[in-house]
Amino acid sequence: MKKVIYSPTKYIQGPNELAHICDYAMDLGISGAYAIVDPFILSHYEETIQTSFKRQQIAIHLDAFNGECSKTEINRIIENVKKGNLNVIIGIGGGKTLDTAKAVAYFSNLPVIIVPTIASTDAPCSALSVLYTDAGQFDRYLFLKTNPNVVIVDSLVIAQAPSRLLVSGMGDALATYFEARACHRSNALTIAGGTCSLAALTLAKLCYETLLVDGYQAKLSADHHVNSKALENIIEANTYLSGVGFESGGLAGAHAIHNGLTVLKESHHMYHGEKVAFGTLVQLVLENAPKEEIDEVLTFCRQLGLPTCLKDLGITNPTEDQLMAVATASCDPQDTIHHMPFEVTPIDVYSAILIADRLGAQFA
Repeated sequence: MKKVIYSPTKYIQGPNELAHICDYAMDLGISGAYAIVDPFILSHYEETIQTSFKRQQIAIHLDAFNGECSKTEINRIIENVKKGNLNVIIGIGGGKTLDTAKAVAYFSNLPVIIVPTIASTDAPCSALSVLYTDAGQFDRYLFLKTNPNVVIVDSLVIAQAPSRLLVSGMGDALATYFEARACHRSNALTIAGGTCSLAALTLAKLCYETLLVDGYQAKLSADHHVNSKALENIIEANTYLSGVGFESGGLAGAHAIHNGLTVLKESHHMYHGEKVAFGTLVQLVLENAPKEEIDEVLTFCRQLGLPTCLKDLGITNPTEDQLMAVATASCDPQDTIHHMPFEVTPIDVYSAILIADRLGAQFA
């Protein structure tokens, strides 16, 4: 089976990099840019963005994102891009803003620059957009031809975001190594279209090791909205190491269990990475991982404030039927739990959820 690695063409991270955005756009043969920007970010950084383009005498059109990565919004922007004769798409903001920019670039056959302003997921580097209806319901996954041409991460902008978002990103990144390891053992097909390579597995492992070493200090930096070496390392782990690790290493139990948890409305207030963190614990129980490894993950989650039991997710006194519904949804035939190196059934997941819940609740 072939091995495939996906990655953005260029990844740039550091303080004040947003001020140099046009410099990086110049490498793409830009004549004019169309930027889709989160409204909050636009209200705080419009002058920074405009100044960068004025310095190079390049035209830029700034458009406040309407809030939903839907076909309606994508088509609206595509028409505006055509009218303006602009040849580079830029997305600046959170996940839906970035996914919209990637989709617009895909359908317009134009290069795209992605500028995440939070480090809460590993999606910025991926060749994927998640589309929703205008009402905010999931529509479909849009698999793109390539990863973003440029990803720019301004660590000072990330530092201003709520620390819970950074911690959620660490919860998402926590699963990367364990899922890639499972896929490597099972030779499962990854999103990149091959099996997990040694390079992807190594990046995934480095991601996990970085979380353990720098996670808590990075949280403290984010709590006080200041930059630090630890925060820089965690931004890279959450965004790049986890991004390349999940796409080229593969997804397995943790994300499937996250998907299963979404059937319970009690968990809807939790962020993606917070549910993935608990899903990682369930996956480790499914694998019968060594106690030392489970304890290491539990210690990390407790230190960061990530969920270690159902109660932490807002799920109190769940019924057997509710947990079986979670387990059954986790084992959907199309979901990634079947990338585990052994057969997994709903009753297996149900049992693992109960055990992970007790281990997490009792951990001291």
